[in-house]
Amino acid sequence: MNIRKIAMLAAATAIVVTACGNSTASQAPASQAASQGASAAAANCTVGVSWNNFQQPRWAAHDKPAIQKTVEAGGGKYIDKDANLSNEQQATDIDTMISQGAKVLIILAQDTKAVLPEIAKAKQAGIPVIAYDRLIEDTSALYITFDNVGVGKAEAAAILAKVPQGNYVLITGDPGDPNASTFLPQGWDEAGLAAAVTAGKIKILNGPKGTATDAWKTEKAQSNMEAIIDKANADNNKIDAILAENDSTALGVVGALTAKSYGYPPLSGQDGDTANLNNVALGKQYVDIWKNANELGKAAGAAALALCAGGKLDGLKLQDGLIDPKVAPTAGLTAQPFKTPGGNTVSSFILQPTPITADTLQLVIDGAQITKADLCKGVDAAKAPAACK
Repeated sequence: MNIRKIAMLAAATAIVVTACGNSTASQAPASQAASQGASAAAANCTVGVSWNNFQQPRWAAHDKPAIQKTVEAGGGKYIDKDANLSNEQQATDIDTMISQGAKVLIILAQDTKAVLPEIAKAKQAGIPVIAYDRLIEDTSALYITFDNVGVGKAEAAAILAKVPQGNYVLITGDPGDPNASTFLPQGWDEAGLAAAVTAGKIKILNGPKGTATDAWKTEKAQSNMEAIIDKANADNNKIDAILAENDSTALGVVGALTAKSYGYPPLSGQDGDTANLNNVALGKQYVDIWKNANELGKAAGAAALALCAGGKLDGLKLQDGLIDPKVAPTAGLTAQPFKTPGGNTVSSFILQPTPITADTLQLVIDGAQITKADLCKGVDAAKAPAACK
């Protein structure tokens, strides 16, 4: 089979796709026709996005605007639906967007197993699927996310460096999310948590696997943490550090610590949500692993347009200049094979996260993740980190 290159969809997307077909390098008119065909495909491309829970701050603040802007700048149409934590609603939403003419689906799965029948429907209809920031165990889905093992590793590395021994609490996320159950804990262990427990340097107060948080809900994390604090107090155990898997659970932890007047042991989180970055500045959260969702959204939008134009999963390539090289340091950012926990291999774009502590908060201001006013709200000038001075 010969290989031809589909021309760039638009300057805003800056993406090159390798697709199967017949061509010769000397045929300029054919190349021009391919470019016109790609542009026409983009202009007729409706990209449907299924959010599992649009109420989490990150999606509205960063991911959606980046996806929508990229799709529309490339000539496509953007539509979306919010499942509000319901598997049944997500299935209905996907069916609805297929009926509305979606040519590509970007899916943030509520449950990565429950969504599989909808993936099968999309596949049968010839509609490419992008698994957005949450793995879907289907080889036909393009997986676009951050290095979630790397996120967990960065969380634990920061906390272990601050508190190399003592009593730890582990607050994990939704058990139906592979990030919560597999990738993030793997990163914690790679950073040395398991070895420190085995060596007796660290004791996990709430069991070896920690406490799960259904649907990543802040209020659930808070009630769980309050119960953990009560038990620790009853057992005369001091909590020295807390590993929370993401920002919504970290907010719940801070709420519990505040309600119990416990103080604020070093605490992790991830996502770069406004309230959590403010908590880093306030000294209530030690580290927040920033996943630049603006960049992830741009990558997903560009990949959606490329797939709409007929690109093949294993040939997608995001050109330099599309996204921040610190987030995607590999030149060209070509889709790479990713081995899933279920033993499948999917095509993927894996972006890199950035650990943020009080010393590096200027990075999130410079990256337009948050304004200085929001970051520094309520911060005592006498104790303010450099970014707030």
